[in-house]
Amino acid sequence: MTSLPLTARLFDYWVTVYKRTWRGTVINSFLTPLLYVLAMGVLLGGFVKADPAQLDGAGSYLQFVVPGLLAGQSMQLAFGETTYPVMGAVKWNKTYYGMLATPLRVADIALAHLSFAVVRIASSAAVFVVVMAPFGVWSSVPGAIGVFLIQLLVGLAFAAPVYAYAATLDDEGGFTVVFRLLLMPLFLFSGAFFPLGNLPPVLEWIARVTPLWQGVDLTRMAALGTWSWPAALTHLVYLGVCAAGGTWLGIRALERRLVR
Repeated sequence: MTSLPLTARLFDYWVTVYKRTWRGTVINSFLTPLLYVLAMGVLLGGFVKADPAQLDGAGSYLQFVVPGLLAGQSMQLAFGETTYPVMGAVKWNKTYYGMLATPLRVADIALAHLSFAVVRIASSAAVFVVVMAPFGVWSSVPGAIGVFLIQLLVGLAFAAPVYAYAATLDDEGGFTVVFRLLLMPLFLFSGAFFPLGNLPPVLEWIARVTPLWQGVDLTRMAALGTWSWPAALTHLVYLGVCAAGGTWLGIRALERRLVR
């Protein structure tokens, strides 16, 4: 059970904290992704000449790689907002215990934190979409808006399961495993930088069932104007299940951690 007014008030707490710390996030949240685009899409992409049919319908490598980088950025921000901050609130600062001593319930605490993570992802995605607009990577204004909205779902699809995982850990050592064995392989081999058809058949099949590829393909369809409802619905359902299931698991994990 949760109370929306209480969740909203607690969400305001995270916003207040961020107002005091936002300067430390500017480089990772906004500058680094744009440098990736400049290096990979504009500079390196200038040397890549390929048939649009081999680039999932993109007219240039820049148009191909930008949607992948944006989805990858949403994933990385989700990891960043739901790993160490959760560990800090549970173990180091014990902020969650202080919240639980008020009328707030565990579900309020988890939903407020996840909502703030989605807002952080949204703010970064909005900047990304606006800055990339002059490069002609978005097929239309509705497509650009769709790209932005998709990032909210992509972000929550990662933030919620990672939140559930973080709530179960006793120390931060588990984050190293997740960052090295999950985040980086997903970022590199989920179709963000090259078409999955370039992978061996077994690896291609594995890559296609990863949540990041679902987000990359969905973002790319909206960006390029190659929207296909059957494929889009599959991606939306997949990511929606990750988000809803992860949220449920996150609340249960936090209950076991705080109320025991």
